[in-house]
Amino acid sequence: MKIAIMGAMPEEIEPLIENLDKVTTSVYAANRYYEGRYDDKEVVVAYSKIGKVFAAMTATILLERFDCDVLLFSGVAGAIAEDLKIGDLIVADGLCQHDLDITAFGHPYGYVPEGEVCIPTDAKLRTLAHQVAQKKKIVLKEGIIATGDQFVADPARKAWVKETFDAVALEMEGAAVAVVCNAFETPFFILRAISDAADMDAGFDFDTFLASSAKISADFILSMVEEMDEAIVSR
Repeated sequence: MKIAIMGAMPEEIEPLIENLDKVTTSVYAANRYYEGRYDDKEVVVAYSKIGKVFAAMTATILLERFDCDVLLFSGVAGAIAEDLKIGDLIVADGLCQHDLDITAFGHPYGYVPEGEVCIPTDAKLRTLAHQVAQKKKIVLKEGIIATGDQFVADPARKAWVKETFDAVALEMEGAAVAVVCNAFETPFFILRAISDAADMDAGFDFDTFLASSAKISADFILSMVEEMDEAIVSR
């Protein structure tokens, strides 16, 4: 079993790479991929850069070129649910694209023909995550995460996304990863630590809490890798 772990920014993958053994680095399609071992498991780590296009490209390369069997995403997100606070961990049970709009043709927001408004994440991986959270005695929340190619700081836009998609958090890559993994029938999991809350200044808090929130997410992902076995990826 080979495990892919993605982040969108260097800050999101640095806590992962520093915990790998026997790391080798390769460059492909203008990006770096870090191969190593953790808990005696093969792991490939990459950061995609920000946004859906880069995330989709990186996820595809991890699955096709590096032949990974499962993909985990570790990173940060902004809260739009009032009960989410900075540092909280949120598991996506589904991912939608809040900026995808062909409603002029009679389709709902977030939908394209032959696609889905909300793509579910892997149930086995979500179960594993809750088992890990129980062992670590931490609270793990779950909900729909909305993805778009924009950093949303406008309260009105946040409220619209929350109402339209029943989403609890916002980020810029998860749904793109979901589309790729869904197409390749590869189990995937999206974990986000909250870096800015709904009632705060998003720009300021993102810069302030990025590193600490990213580390919280990375530590949890590595705990999941420790507990992972072949049964997780069997279909």
